[in-house]
Amino acid sequence: MSVVVVKLGVGNTASVMFALARLGEQAVLSDDAGTIANAERVILPGVGAAAHAMHMMEDLGLRAVLRAFPRPLLGICLGQQLLYEASEEGDASALGFFPGKVTRLPGSPEAPSPHMGWSKLNLRGESPLTEGIPPGAYAYFAHSYICPMDADAVATAEHGAVFPAMVARGNVFGCQFHPERSGAVGERVLANFVSLPC
Repeated sequence: MSVVVVKLGVGNTASVMFALARLGEQAVLSDDAGTIANAERVILPGVGAAAHAMHMMEDLGLRAVLRAFPRPLLGICLGQQLLYEASEEGDASALGFFPGKVTRLPGSPEAPSPHMGWSKLNLRGESPLTEGIPPGAYAYFAHSYICPMDADAVATAEHGAVFPAMVARGNVFGCQFHPERSGAVGERVLANFVSLPC
């Protein structure tokens, strides 16, 4: 199996599956620990609350499977946030691939929270996930929490605060935006991910 999309019942799995199909990938949607452990690549999507998603992961026995996964792993939206140590949202303990705690996105009349819409990506350094993405490209966001800024951010965006739009560390990657809803830019991100060596 080239790509397994983790089924947690928290969101955008159908649109992710459609986006992968457009790339010619016969992805599998699964919550089975063995199927996920044996995948070549895993995508962890999510929309909703961090604590609920982590409870689902624990109930399905997926936390340890994902923590031990040695091949390319991509978290999308809430899935990126779950790659960190913890989240303010529901005081959740998360997967811990990246250090730090996910916090609420500050809101204002000029930049209300949640952040819903298109924002510019500012690329930082080089990453296989950002290959072929032009400077100033836009992506579609829908979130009210943000990950901590550090050297793992390979792209940032700004909406009331500057935050990581994409992160990478070893075999683990994240997109705060929705690549499956971000047109050609998102398609390139997903194509880059499925092209990563296992």
